[in-house]
Amino acid sequence: MKIKLTFWKVVFFVIMALGIYSSFIRYFRGLGAVSNMSDQFPWGLWIGFDCLCGVMLAAGGFCMVGAVYLFNVESLHSVVRPAVLTAFLGYLLFIVGLMFDLGRPWYIWHQLIYRNPHSVMFEVGMCVMIYTTVLFFEFLPNVFERLNWKSPIKWINKIYPILIVLGILLSTLHQSSLGSLYLIMPSKLHPFWYTPALPFFFFASAVAVGLAMTIFESTQSARAFGRHLELPVLVTLGGALLVALWVNALLRFEDFFHRGLLKQIVTPSYEAYFLWLELALAFVIPITMLSFKKIRLSPGGLYLASVFAVLGFLT
Repeated sequence: MKIKLTFWKVVFFVIMALGIYSSFIRYFRGLGAVSNMSDQFPWGLWIGFDCLCGVMLAAGGFCMVGAVYLFNVESLHSVVRPAVLTAFLGYLLFIVGLMFDLGRPWYIWHQLIYRNPHSVMFEVGMCVMIYTTVLFFEFLPNVFERLNWKSPIKWINKIYPILIVLGILLSTLHQSSLGSLYLIMPSKLHPFWYTPALPFFFFASAVAVGLAMTIFESTQSARAFGRHLELPVLVTLGGALLVALWVNALLRFEDFFHRGLLKQIVTPSYEAYFLWLELALAFVIPITMLSFKKIRLSPGGLYLASVFAVLGFLT
């Protein structure tokens, strides 16, 4: 069978080749050889993408499970399983990324033995580890149904309420705790982004991104597999996303006002330009779009608004 090369396939192969080469250098010459990090500068920009953004983008699982099983929004039941699968795959990729990020990844099991309950990283590590296990068990019924194994499905269904409660609790803990990582290093962040409310902002943003990612994933999977797009579900998610974005925007504004930064925000500067870009992508554009009923009822409009929201929070 001949493989037809296209432009994007070539790009993919080039990226994979570079990744394999970098992986070889990383494991045989150390993390500093590929990242330029050191004991003085142990965190690079990448940690913000694979750790903070990666976990946030996988928040759709706990958002949908919470909406359906905690708040009894039955209309969203059809997107629970895809959201759980996406979250499970997202957390697995995050763990794989940690195998490259950690200086000595073969010691990752040490947190199970040498526990430090005073460390935010310990809490995040344990929550992510346990939550990934919970997601695995939440997804198992899909596999058992494929294999027509009825007994294991009954066993999973008996503990499902416990899995739901555990999943929501663990997600709430580590989504907010990721924001706490920066509370101990105020000198590393500009006042626009450093605030004692970081844990609350991280959790609130995870809820908004979880809703946006569910819209994004549902649209992409419908296109990829040629399935019918469930527009009523997306409309419900779009309305919830509008509310979540308003909550996030008002929290940010109140924080800026409380810390007396509003005058600095409107003063042109290098940092202010980035803040304007972030606020425009995360709030101004998607909120404006979703405020129009015509866009909220349009699959393309909902998809575009969700893309802007995700890009804004990534920024």
